[in-house]
Amino acid sequence: MQRLKFITAYHAAAIARLRNFGTVALLSMLSFNLNADYQRLEAIVAVVDDDVVLASELIARLETVRRSMRENNVQLPPGDVLVNQIMERLIIENIQMQEAEKRGVTVDDETLARAVNSFASNNSMTLEEFRQNLAADGTNYRQFREEIRSELIITRLQRAMINRRISITEQDVQALLNSPFYQQMFSDEYRVGHIMRTLDDDASEADAEAALSEAMGFVQELRDGADFAQMAIANSSASTALEGGDLGWRRAGELPTLFSDAVLDMTVGDIEGPIATGATIHIIKLLDQRGAGTERMAQTNVSHILIRPSEIVTTEQARVQAQSIYDRIQAGEDFAALAREYSEDPASALNGGELGWSTPDQFVPQFAEVMVAADIGAVSAPFESEFGWHLLLVEDRREQDMSDEARRNMAMDLLFRRRFEEERQEWLKEIRDEAFVELRLNES
Repeated sequence: MQRLKFITAYHAAAIARLRNFGTVALLSMLSFNLNADYQRLEAIVAVVDDDVVLASELIARLETVRRSMRENNVQLPPGDVLVNQIMERLIIENIQMQEAEKRGVTVDDETLARAVNSFASNNSMTLEEFRQNLAADGTNYRQFREEIRSELIITRLQRAMINRRISITEQDVQALLNSPFYQQMFSDEYRVGHIMRTLDDDASEADAEAALSEAMGFVQELRDGADFAQMAIANSSASTALEGGDLGWRRAGELPTLFSDAVLDMTVGDIEGPIATGATIHIIKLLDQRGAGTERMAQTNVSHILIRPSEIVTTEQARVQAQSIYDRIQAGEDFAALAREYSEDPASALNGGELGWSTPDQFVPQFAEVMVAADIGAVSAPFESEFGWHLLLVEDRREQDMSDEARRNMAMDLLFRRRFEEERQEWLKEIRDEAFVELRLNES
């Protein structure tokens, strides 16, 4: 996606044309048929620190979101509401991309290619079939690749910036182990809808009361039958607004702390709120609930050899090397010895490739699928994931014993994921508040 670093004379003229065009006409254009001349015009709709958001970006994202909503039978909100939501998301993404550039966070072409291949594989397609599918859907493959690159960069940036903000104490772990949530985590999963309203830092008490009163009105509308997804799209300031506020399937311990208590006591369809905390107000709905299975969790004792592509080793060369190692194992050479010599996973190579007793959710989908399907004692043929080429050996299988150590490790993992999401929302608010943003969309 083209990103402009300076406002040139050309863009100044574009701004003037946008001003003359007017908000009403622009929203009308965005809401109905898109004018081809306007699509070609790289008008600026927002200045964000040292960068800009272009009208072409806004239009492209608008069409993507609309198509997704139609496919999922979600009623479209009013045009101006949808445009404002998309504008806010583009601004947040822009801020993060600038921050990533300052910090040197990048994604190389090899990593991008593996991610796109994984995306195609997860959709049960070859890369060529996936490209044809995108073309049939009217999506440019090159643009899709760059959007995936941006998502990977933002993910890397968030991990780097947010991980350092998370601190988990032994007391936190013990509190979770002793809580009712921990018992619920292994029996049920919840799909929760979330609407969040955020007050300005300088909001007065009267502003807070007005926002709370408005939220109470939303709750009543929802209980009277209003569509939750549409209301979230129109009114939520959370990062999940364009998904209708859907947080996806989560166990109780993975839900944000401030409303996890309430969810356990809700039945499907219940609305709870407003829940006020600090400068935010929350409304939640239990969209669905399912049993996660009370059976003991299956574990696999697995080892692997990883061959990574690099700046000097292409993906094809890595595949050929992995195939050569596989042939040597089939000829009788020792897996562990070859892992120590060749594997580029430093955490396991010294132990002969051993990853220990593991569950599928600890690995990327490609690795998990091969691990689940492999026979005990068998070495898999080379296969590719986003990390490179793997050979996998299943040593044994068992039902998970819920030892103290296993329980503690799972509690640590759940606490981290819960706090990551909480800190991510706070960090996004901070960088948005600190950024210089000048909207051009509403000028007339």
